[in-house]
Parts: sequence; structure tokens; C-alpha cells
Amino acid sequence: MSLEYFIARRLITAKDYKSSISAPIIKIAISAIAIGIIMMIVSVATGIGLQQKIRDKVSAFNGQIIISNFDNNNSEVTLTPISKKQDFYPNFKSVPEVSHIQAIATKAGIIRTENAFEGIVFKGVGGDYDWNNIKEYIVEGKVPDFSKTLNEEVLISRLLADRLNLKVGDNFNTFFIKEEQGKMPNSRRFKIKGIFNSGFQQFDATYIIGDIRHIQRINKWSPDQVGAFEVFVKDFDNIKSTGIQVYDQTSSNLDTKTIIEKYSYIFDWLQLFDFNIVVILGVMILVATINMVVALLVLILERTQMIGILKAMGANNWTVRKIFLYNAFYLIIRGLFWGNLIGIAILLIQQQFGVVQLNPENYYVNQAPVYLNWGYIALLNLLTITVCFIVLLIPSYIITKISPVKAIRFD
Repeated sequence: MSLEYFIARRLITAKDYKSSISAPIIKIAISAIAIGIIMMIVSVATGIGLQQKIRDKVSAFNGQIIISNFDNNNSEVTLTPISKKQDFYPNFKSVPEVSHIQAIATKAGIIRTENAFEGIVFKGVGGDYDWNNIKEYIVEGKVPDFSKTLNEEVLISRLLADRLNLKVGDNFNTFFIKEEQGKMPNSRRFKIKGIFNSGFQQFDATYIIGDIRHIQRINKWSPDQVGAFEVFVKDFDNIKSTGIQVYDQTSSNLDTKTIIEKYSYIFDWLQLFDFNIVVILGVMILVATINMVVALLVLILERTQMIGILKAMGANNWTVRKIFLYNAFYLIIRGLFWGNLIGIAILLIQQQFGVVQLNPENYYVNQAPVYLNWGYIALLNLLTITVCFIVLLIPSYIITKISPVKAIRFD
């Protein structure tokens, strides 16, 4: 590099900014970059985290693709049974994207205690049920074992347990209404094996999970008859195409529905977060860029005489422009450093301690979830640097219009 570059680079250092009239502008520019990257990192991490957490909760309690009878029953209760003797059960070999399939059945009932009662949906599951999907939501007790003999153990939500004043180890009576009019309801006595808390009030206020054989006996089904099949896929991002494949591989009397279709109102709401994230990214980059442009213009005006001297010494326009662009780049890096440091610290604190709490009635979760991924953080930093650097080429063009003679005389 030329001698004039090193002279100019030395003149435009952070130390010189402290005593120059541009010092406040420089600090504001660095702060704008830092605040911008903090807002971008936090918004993307919490936005994606909320989407994934809600998606996982809905999947855990419903499966990701539901195979049921092709009828007009839109309720949560199974009316017509399906035979377990299907080509796709217990292994869906024809669709490689399927990771697991399990049989379930549901039936409406009423839990009755001495002081209260609650309407519920009893979800019957069997030995093929994958408990790993809901283990993280178990807050007391443990999951029952339905792989052996019929038992009365069930999982109940924290919400229902509190309403009914029940705890792990307690017994309660449940009455199941028969579809035939005039028939007395069936009564079953269950024991609470564990308590779950998903934070998803729609599920917590409705479901208890027990042995599917109770429903089979109450409905007078054979052991090979179930209410529906819950299918889990390897990649949720491809759930729509996988759902079509599953539909094509099932018989004409069966229907398939993805949870995106079943809970369309939830997933439509989640898609709004993508738009919000894009808006936040755009606004933050715009603010940071404007501040950097102002800072660069102030630096150019403040160093007009130096620009004239460099040009008089033989430096061309691009050489002088690079000096200011490199210094602008240095300011951007400083802002990104502090922004990343503070932003990642905020996310780690939220991830470990759950400082920011949310209303589960509105957001389906108790606290703001965090998705921390170094890939998107690096991408945000690269995007900020690229956009700012490209935009800064415009104000740096002013340097080409500065005349050495007039600049040296400039005061």
C-alpha cells in the first residue's frame, strides 16, 4: 500500500474520533449497528423458536399426519373404527419419509370427583405409542406402560388436575356416554400415573391419555380395531408432499390430513411471524445503513483538506475512497461485535432462565422459546455488512468531486 494510505489511515482512527467533531456521529453509527443486529438476532431467534415450539407441541399430541375414516365426523371423538390390518402398519415402508406410525382412539367422557366435574376426551394409546414426543411435558410422575396387560393408569394435564384437585397417585371416576340413546354410561376408575403441562390450553383442558383397550371394550371393538393412525415424518418442512404420498398409499375409504390442515388457524397465525421478521430485518438494516451513510458523509466533510492533500500527492479517487470505506467497515465491525455479544447473551439468558414469560392463552407457550443457530447469526452479520458496504459506495462518490486546490484552501 502507498505512503498516503498509511498516513490517512492513521489520521482516521478511533482514537482521533474522540477529539473530533464527528465523535458523536460515530458513536451513534456504531450504536445503530449494534442495536440493529441485536434486534435482528433476537427477532429471528424468538420468531423461529416460537414457530418450532408450537409446531412440536401440536405434533406431540396429534401426530403430524392423521389417517382416519373417510366420513363427515369432524369432532375429536372416534365414531367408526379402522382395522389395524393395513399395509402401512406397523411400518410405513412405501413412504420412506415416515419415521413412525401409531394407533390411537378417542372417546368423550366426564371426570367426576366429590367436589367437581370436567368434560374430557380420553385418548387411548397402545404399546406402539412413542412417549418421547411428550416426555418433555411431563412435570410429575412418569408415563404409564400399556405394552403389557390392561391397566387403569393415565396421564392428566396440570390444568385438569388443579381444577379437579387431583395429584399423582389419586384415583377418579370417568363416565363415558354411549352413542345409543337411553343407554347408561360406562364407568371406569383410573389412577393418575403422571401429570403433563404442554402450555397449550386447547390440549391441556381436553385430553387425558390412557390405555386404548378401555375404548375398545366400551365401544365393543375387536383388539384389531382402532380409531385412527398418527404418522410422524422425518422432515416437517416436507410435510405437505409427504402427506400427499401417504394419501396415495392408503385405501380409498381412508382419509389423511396433515396437522397444518387440521389446525390451519394456528399455522396461518404462525406464518405471520415470517412477515414480521422480514419487516424487522428490513427496518433495522435501513436504520443502520442511514446512520453509516451520515457518519461517512461527516467524516468526508471533516477530512476535506486531507483529501485535497492526498490528491495533490498523486492519490487517485478510488484510493481515497477506499480509505474512508475501510474505516466505515471498521465501524461496522465494531458495532457488529457489540451487537452480537449482547444479542447472544440475551438469548442464552432467556434459554436458561426463561425471563420473558408469555400468556399461553394467546401464544400457546409459557415463555418465549429461543432457536439459537450460528448459521443464521453469521448470515445476518454477512447481510448487514454487504448491504451497508454497497450503500456506502454512493456517499463515497462525493470524494471524486473534491478539487485538490479548493480542498486545501477549505476551512
